Amino acid sequence: MNYIFDYIMIPMQIIIFLFTIYYFTIAFFGFYKRNEKKITEPKSNFAVIIAAHNEENVIGQLLDNLKMLKYPKELYDVYVIADNCTDKTAQIARDNNAIVCERFNSTQKGKGYAMEWMFAKLFKMQKKYDGVVVFDADNLVHPNFLMEMNNRLCKGEKIIQGYLDSKNPDDTWISGTFSISFWVVNHIWHLAKYNIGLSSVLGGTGMCISYDVLKRYGWGATCLTEDMEFTMKALLSGIKTTWAHDAIVYDEKPLTFMQSWKQRKRWAQGHFDIAGRYIPSLIREGIKQRKLFILDGVIHLLQPYFLIFSAAFIVLNYVQYFVPFYTNILYMFIPIRVFQIIAVGQYIFPMIVLYKTRASLKSWLYLILYPLFIYSWIPITFAGFLDRHQKEWVHTAHTRGLSYSDLIVESSGDFGKDELLMKRIAKAK
Repeated sequence: MNYIFDYIMIPMQIIIFLFTIYYFTIAFFGFYKRNEKKITEPKSNFAVIIAAHNEENVIGQLLDNLKMLKYPKELYDVYVIADNCTDKTAQIARDNNAIVCERFNSTQKGKGYAMEWMFAKLFKMQKKYDGVVVFDADNLVHPNFLMEMNNRLCKGEKIIQGYLDSKNPDDTWISGTFSISFWVVNHIWHLAKYNIGLSSVLGGTGMCISYDVLKRYGWGATCLTEDMEFTMKALLSGIKTTWAHDAIVYDEKPLTFMQSWKQRKRWAQGHFDIAGRYIPSLIREGIKQRKLFILDGVIHLLQPYFLIFSAAFIVLNYVQYFVPFYTNILYMFIPIRVFQIIAVGQYIFPMIVLYKTRASLKSWLYLILYPLFIYSWIPITFAGFLDRHQKEWVHTAHTRGLSYSDLIVESSGDFGKDELLMKRIAKAK
């Protein structure tokens, strides 16, 4: 080899190819859902925790929604953390018969700290629970959510993430493409990994943690992406995060690009922070325990680095076209058809998911702008890397005050249209 840069570029090409093939292969396991015999007898009692900071516009609708859950009322209690609130969040929660816990702390800000504080209070209570469920104040919840989590807890699963659907997929092109990205990840990543025995990752809301695991290991996750941190902390103890595809929570997606930028930049900052702190330990434990799902957690934490590598490689590849300076082994040893299949798959997979979720016409139109949303992750990831040591929490304002009945009419997700159809049939009768 005559090129001095081959010592850098050849390993980079190998890493990019292996990462791409790995996730492309996993994606195929997300296009089916395993049949399971569900436990339908309510056995578990839940503490439902809602973290809220100045959420007077949306908290009432969620609390109304939680009264509609198809689960015995005596088996779940609703707690609202009114975290540094200066509006009517706490009063609205009390008016809706929630157990309100007000927290004021000017230095330890953010959802992670609020949950750590709430869990400590929970452990001191005389009443004990089987599972702790966490929602964000802007959410709406499918009536079967707790029944699905009961099913999983009764089967021995300890940390469970529910299906993250969208409350407002048709509002703007940002909320639309954001929704598509969540639907795609739900299938070709979460469901796929669950189907083959790998670990999912907590999504911050719509998640259930068994009380015994939470008390034994403690929360201890107070960074910008506390959900991912707890996931990795659990992996170190050999506990995977499972996926409940039928436990649906509807989340409000950002309406503008700047809102989306700030939220995703915070995710990227937290991702880099956790990667730096957990990757060495996960590698050691994965090898020590001989568990592939722990090592897969390492691969997940490397994703933003992979994106930076890939973006840099694309730029260098254009330079290579005019001024050759390295050996391109990808095209030398790997058939070009492999890259063509992967490239086409990046566009076919979202189309398959939209078809499976019976998405609205607007969502199909937003699919045209979906690549723009995906590629915007590149500058966001670079910005997140540069600010990875900053810990300041940036709150996302929520304004989409939908009730659950409104959601049924507007929904374009997996289950909304089924319920709308049932509602229309009932009216016709």
